[in-house]
Amino acid sequence: MVMVGKDEFQLQQVDTAGQDEYTILPHSFVIGTHGYILVYSVTSLRSMPVVLVGSKADLALQSREVKTDEGKKLAESWGASFLESSAKESQVTQGIFLKIIEEIDRVDNSNSGSNGCCL
Repeated sequence: MVMVGKDEFQLQQVDTAGQDEYTILPHSFVIGTHGYILVYSVTSLRSMPVVLVGSKADLALQSREVKTDEGKKLAESWGASFLESSAKESQVTQGIFLKIIEEIDRVDNSNSGSNGCCL
């Protein structure tokens, strides 16, 4: 529990430390989650490929709180790729996985020239 001002927050930390048993987190770790912290190793460029994806792109513009340009700027500031998608309309869903593979391949090829990746 963490107090911020007069508000109390319950935080749960899951440190995967790159362990395979956490490659797919159990639902208990993701249901009701309000935020994530992505951590990379400063000793490994290969730990950094990131694709930022804005979801629910199918919804009307009136309900949008984050503009496409804002998502792009954030991704750019992280050195990440950016996509918007809609699971409802299957927009870009496959493209998300292709994009992360491209990013992993780009980083791997700039380091060691090896092929293959783990998502």
